[in-house]
Amino acid sequence: MNIHQILLVLKREYLTRLRSKGFIVATILIPLGMIAFIGFVVGMAVWESEAEHTIGIVDQTEVIYPRLEKLNKARYQDFSSLSEDSLQSLTLNEAIDGYIILQEEHINLEESPEYVSSGAGGMSLQSSIRADLRQVIRDERISRANVSKDVQQVFQTEITLTTSKLTEEGEAKDDNTGFLTIVGVAMGFIIFGSVLGYGGMLTRSVIEEKTNRIIEVITSSVKPIELLLGKMGGVGALALTQLSIWIAALFGIGAMAGPAAGMLMGSDIMASASTAEAAPIDPSVFAIPEIEASLIIYFVLFFVLGYLLYSSLFAAVGSAVDSETDTQQFMFPIMIPVMIAYFIMFQAMENPDGTLSIVGSLIPFCTPIVMITRIAITDVPFWQISLSILLMVVTFAGTMWISAKIYSVGILSYGQSASFKELMKWIKQ
Repeated sequence: MNIHQILLVLKREYLTRLRSKGFIVATILIPLGMIAFIGFVVGMAVWESEAEHTIGIVDQTEVIYPRLEKLNKARYQDFSSLSEDSLQSLTLNEAIDGYIILQEEHINLEESPEYVSSGAGGMSLQSSIRADLRQVIRDERISRANVSKDVQQVFQTEITLTTSKLTEEGEAKDDNTGFLTIVGVAMGFIIFGSVLGYGGMLTRSVIEEKTNRIIEVITSSVKPIELLLGKMGGVGALALTQLSIWIAALFGIGAMAGPAAGMLMGSDIMASASTAEAAPIDPSVFAIPEIEASLIIYFVLFFVLGYLLYSSLFAAVGSAVDSETDTQQFMFPIMIPVMIAYFIMFQAMENPDGTLSIVGSLIPFCTPIVMITRIAITDVPFWQISLSILLMVVTFAGTMWISAKIYSVGILSYGQSASFKELMKWIKQ
């Protein structure tokens, strides 16, 4: 194997793709898409308002409605003087969104209140009404229990949970599990998209050269295995270049998004506080939590390993077919582990230390997507990380051997696409 020939193929593949319009356009458009997305999210946070709904209340207990009115006067209206037929008519005519008839049985928990509506508001409104009723009925039951105010306060107190995380030095610091969960899923999703995107690019590259018969010229001076490694390296270097630009843009946009959101929300609060003196906003509220360097290193490591593992298979598929439309039958077996890893990633997001998450992160074809998600969220034992890397390297050696066998025969085969039976013959040669 000639390293110089591999580097020549790598350089040619890298520079050809780097100068293409598709690469330049995609590299510019993705950060612009990030800006548009973050602007949309910030805009929703600033200007989002809840739709107004009117719920008619027939309070036969004469004690529940005052509590509901205190919770949300605009939503709950007293219609105790109307009959149920009149309430149904108002609901059908959309004068109100729905109604509830409250009786003593509801306070004694012998029956559940019934909300009758025209369907307006959806699940969000129903959930809000359910929470309001649960609170006012609980308060009324506590009030009737004839207990002291101290005991009432104990039952009415809402328990909150603050979290912190111990460092290896034993110091407690803010727990950013929510933020790191988003980061972990984003990293897993980037690897998922990159494996498919750059793998597909490699497949198309092999098919194009094979269709144009350029491959015959190239293989006269370069061995198939050298050509395969050079193409994988070229597209891989291109992926790292594009990813580095996007990550730098993401950090830059993220650094500006916090202060920008603070300015927008700060001006909004100042505008609303026309009569009272507004409290100053702490800029640290909008600061982006720190991401450890080790997480970035692991992300790059699993990105490279994942790309190498799958790109060898994508290149083999490209060499076995004569056109892109014939790749479907071979893509399906490759897509199965990628999609399984994608779904396990969401399980890892909910329970990173669960059995499914641990097993999924140790299966080589799922490791790049699942393991990086776990590492971002929780403290993964080092032996698990080491074992997953070792298994990926061993698996890559196996897939590379199989792909090289298929590639060396497939790139010079014309006329029709190979079948699975023919692929087995090529591997055994």
